[in-house]
Amino acid sequence: MKIDFPEQFWWGAATSGPQSEGRFNKKHANVFDYWFEVEPDAFFDQVGPDVASNFYNSYKEDIALMKEIGMNSFRTSIQWTRLIDDFEEATVNEDAVRFYNAVIDECLLQGIRPVINLFHFDMPIALQENYGGWESKHVVDLYVKFASKCFQLFGDRVTEWFTFNEPLVIVDGAYLYQFHYPKLVDGRKAVQVAYNIALASAKAVKAYRKINTHVDGKIGIILNLTPSYPASDDPADLSAARFADLWMNEMFLDAAVKGQFPKELTDTFQKDGVLWDASEAELCLIAENTIDLLGVNFYHPNRVQRPDISADSLAVDWLPTKYFDGFAMPGRRMNVDKGWEIYPQALYDIALNIRDNYGNIPWFVSENGMGVSKEERYLNEEGIIQDDYRIQFIQEHLYWLAKGMAEGSNCFGFHLWTPIDCWSWMNAYRNRYGFISNNIHTQVKTIKKSGRWFRKVVEENQLEVPDTIVAKWTEQVSKEPMEIVI
Repeated sequence: MKIDFPEQFWWGAATSGPQSEGRFNKKHANVFDYWFEVEPDAFFDQVGPDVASNFYNSYKEDIALMKEIGMNSFRTSIQWTRLIDDFEEATVNEDAVRFYNAVIDECLLQGIRPVINLFHFDMPIALQENYGGWESKHVVDLYVKFASKCFQLFGDRVTEWFTFNEPLVIVDGAYLYQFHYPKLVDGRKAVQVAYNIALASAKAVKAYRKINTHVDGKIGIILNLTPSYPASDDPADLSAARFADLWMNEMFLDAAVKGQFPKELTDTFQKDGVLWDASEAELCLIAENTIDLLGVNFYHPNRVQRPDISADSLAVDWLPTKYFDGFAMPGRRMNVDKGWEIYPQALYDIALNIRDNYGNIPWFVSENGMGVSKEERYLNEEGIIQDDYRIQFIQEHLYWLAKGMAEGSNCFGFHLWTPIDCWSWMNAYRNRYGFISNNIHTQVKTIKKSGRWFRKVVEENQLEVPDTIVAKWTEQVSKEPMEIVI
């Protein structure tokens, strides 16, 4: 089956400043820089963020490789700890201004749209230690100062901005499940941090609309979304899936798109005694400063079931998982190497949810991808990684995305995570995701088979999906092939 995509469709990939530039030649440390300093054993093979994939030094060559595989758009982030010298006053570091200007200009020179995100898990450690990071509304205002500097410095050339990448991961990782620094388990703080990030995003949107002079300028947020699939039709499983959706999807999505939090969720917070501190003026600001466009990160489905322990149990601290447990569906397809379920149909469900429940806001797949370890296993004689598994993964997800687009969902692009294998937080380089491999010892970068395949997709603006893949789903519903016309 061949599927044609719309003209001007974004074909690209995403990374972040801390994961590609690393700490190289950077005045301040972020929370991950600091965490690696004090606990290197927490990171796979004790590999930290110091150099990452050397993008700070090799951005021209790296962007040329992106051009070679056909990318017409590229998302990265500006590091708060690189750009700003004085966090209180938001004075800028001139070398950082030079660097980010050079990156943006090089993208434009190569015909690649620069898509810029402002915060990708990289809270300055000074603000974490002095104020508690996102626990503090003062830090919210310092973030808006940083964002405003970015708009002023780069907004003449950057037309698509995003305030945050995956805010839920910040909340879950740093305040509930201990996979981000400061590794707290504090449900009350987690709920307040969620609110403060939503407030920070709305304040940045307001600042952008005041500062922006570019006629095509837009601003949004990037959320990791997936429907919460219940283990069964039992009312208790359905109730668990409902709360999981509220916490994992609707909390940030409703605030960003609709300008308000789900009442069902805030009522639960109120009942449980963990509702955030919020003023009427702040809630009005959130209501009045909704986003123009949405980025959606999707990797694997979220399956839940009724909690094994009653939500009415006595507990020392509040956790959202009091209302749901994870569910491992028997017979599920897996990326066994990473330990994540593969369920591309979820992209179709996401597409229709955005169409039906969020005003069909313009959106794009801002991350999707398959992490695999020890990819050198798949090197051929020419030194090219034969990552057919990644090609199939992308084909399957684009198939279901296209089906959602054909039914009217307003999706305008697809970005893989990531263009070049990058450093990945605690996992460091354990799993590789890129179109382009990176030898972290030599910083030699080589296009994988998937990168060469991707170039053909972009050149033709067309996806060819093998009949064997289409048959997986058409046989379930009909013996006739499903036609997809976007």
